[in-house]
This record gives sequence, C-alpha cells and structure tokens, in this order.
Amino acid sequence: MAIEVGRVDGVTPKPRTSEPWVTPCDTDATLAAASVLFNLYRRHYGEPPDADERAIGWLTDMVQSRMLTIYTAFVDSAADASPIGLATVHAIPASLVMGRFWQLRDLYVLPGSRRQGVGVALVGAVREAALAAGATRLSLLTEPDNHAALGLYRRLGFGPVEGQASLSLDLAPHERAESRDARR
Repeated sequence: MAIEVGRVDGVTPKPRTSEPWVTPCDTDATLAAASVLFNLYRRHYGEPPDADERAIGWLTDMVQSRMLTIYTAFVDSAADASPIGLATVHAIPASLVMGRFWQLRDLYVLPGSRRQGVGVALVGAVREAALAAGATRLSLLTEPDNHAALGLYRRLGFGPVEGQASLSLDLAPHERAESRDARR
C-alpha cells in the first residue's frame, strides 16, 4: 500500500479512491479537525467530555511548542472532508547514540474506519517522517490487553523491548482523583 503524506491547507487534495492519505496538522483548521478526533480518543479511554473545549488549545500549544507533531488520515478527497484517524508523536533525545528517537504517543481511528488501512497509513507516515528527521528508532507504548493494536504493531515490525521496565511517578495523584470523584 502506498502511503501519501499531503497537505490539506487550502489545497484540494488529489482525488483518491479508497486509499488512506495522511497530512500533518499545523494550522488552526487542521488542528480544529484533529481536536474532534482527539476528544473521541480521550473518551474512548474513559475521560469525560467536560474538557473537550480545552482540546484545541492544548493541541495548538503542543504543536507550537514542538512537543507534539500531529497527523490525521483521510479517505475522502473533498476539501471539507473530516479526518478519520489521528496520530501524535514526539522526538526524544537518545543520549547513548547522541541522536533522537520518535515515540508514537497516540493512535486513534474512528470505529467505523478500522481495519481499512488507516492505522497502517498513519504509522507509515510517522515512520517516514521520523526517518526523514534522522530518528534512530520509532517506539510506542500500549496496553497489554489491546490485542488489535498489538497485532497491528507487530505486523508493522514493532517488537517488545526486552530488558527494560516501564515505570511512572504520578505527580498529581490527588488532583486527578478529586477530578474523577467530582464527576461521579
């Protein structure tokens, strides 16, 4: 499957049949479209819709500060088409090789568009961009029971990281718990 990375920004993309195509999000219009998917992604993982209005500001801040790069996927060639998939990535210093690697942070495809090559197109576009930026590796984290995602990632060549433990320190545990308690 050929993966095309294009821009939507004021330019009508070339007509596509059913092949997904991917574009980076770096304008107000593309970030607004991405924020709709981002909110659906957050809700998919149990986050309440009360923060939906903050998503566009947060995504814009993350992109403008270069902390995240956001990609969206489409199958419709219309200029006003809505994206059907979203990926967020960021570069991380790779100290030992004095380079950088990229981490795929989020991957979301609308339920009705899954198993149609959209996730493959998004990961492929991220991989191509990471290679073009000189990244030494593309990594990701996902839940061990997310079998569909794990199967996709394995088919795309990702493998488990042996000899490392993933640890986390919650720096705002009381704030998050209070926020969830207030929603009940």
